[in-house]
Amino acid sequence: MLLKKGADVNALGGPFGTALQAAVAIGKEEIVATLLKKGADVNAQGGFFGTALQAALGIGNEGIVATLLEKGADANAQGGFFGTALEAAVFQGKEKVVTMLLEKGAKVTAQGGRFGTALQAA
Repeated sequence: MLLKKGADVNALGGPFGTALQAAVAIGKEEIVATLLKKGADVNAQGGFFGTALQAALGIGNEGIVATLLEKGADANAQGGFFGTALEAAVFQGKEKVVTMLLEKGAKVTAQGGRFGTALQAA
C-alpha cells in the first residue's frame, strides 16, 4: 500500500538502512520479494549490516541469501558489522552459503569488518 502511494523503495534511514535491509533482517520473505519486484536496490549500502545480503547472513537466512544472490547481490560488497558476506557466512559456519558465495565470485582474500578476513573469522 505504501509503495502504491509513492513511498521510495530505496529510501535510506534508520538502523537497517533501507526497507529491503529491514525486511531481510527480520526474515520477512514475502516483503523481500515484493520490494525486489518493485525495484529495491539489492546492493544499497547503509545501516548496521551494510547490505541486504549481509543482513540475511546476520540472521542466518539461507533462503533469502539465495534470493538476493539470484537478484544480483554483490558477493564482494563491503560494509557493516562483518565487512563481507563471506566473512559473516564463515563466522556462522554456514557451509552451504559459503559455497553459494564462492560460486558467485566472493573473494577469499577480501579484508574488512570485525575479524579482518573470512579466514580470520573461521
